[in-house]
Amino acid sequence: MKEAIALVDDHVLLRNGLANLLKDLGYTIAFEAGNGKQLIQKVEEQPLPQVVLMDINMPVMDGFETTLWLKQNHPAIPVLALSMLDDESSIIQMIRNGAKGYVLKDCEPDELQRAIESVLKKGYYHSELLSGKLMMALSNGDGADTEGGPGKLALNERELEFLRWVCTDLTYKEIADKMGLSPRTIDGYRDGLHEKLDVKSRVGMALFAVKNGIVRV
Repeated sequence: MKEAIALVDDHVLLRNGLANLLKDLGYTIAFEAGNGKQLIQKVEEQPLPQVVLMDINMPVMDGFETTLWLKQNHPAIPVLALSMLDDESSIIQMIRNGAKGYVLKDCEPDELQRAIESVLKKGYYHSELLSGKLMMALSNGDGADTEGGPGKLALNERELEFLRWVCTDLTYKEIADKMGLSPRTIDGYRDGLHEKLDVKSRVGMALFAVKNGIVRV
């Protein structure tokens, strides 16, 4: 038998179907919970799981808060977000709160299995939603030096400020207003950082900011 997995999702039918799928793939189910409070209770009463599959939208205590609780109280338990939400802000917040990967609920079973195995073996899982290079840096503690120097990445104060705003829910136009710059200038910061950081999206920039302590988790 493979590792024990905990399922946290408030939709009972979906959770039952997921449990059956995981059993077919050879995993065991450590326990099931309908929200974060139930997970906390079960973690205190039962053996710890090797992986937690975490929904986001749940009553009482949602996936954001629950993932952060696990990071603070049981950092050795990796969380794999499993959600219908594919917006940047949800992905960024889950990664900031400690999730080691993010998978959409409409994924194929083989992708879910790859995600679980990757989290178990490598400590992270990256897909088209996430930058693999930055997830690896986030996992290993390697990364760029924002202070600069020979052969190192140098970011100026305005770029650092822009990265901090990137990790919020503000649109690029709203970020321009906050920084007192034109939208065209903000587009220039975005495109320049995409190239400098070797990322392709706002999520990639946010992951870099979190990993390098530009934004405190």
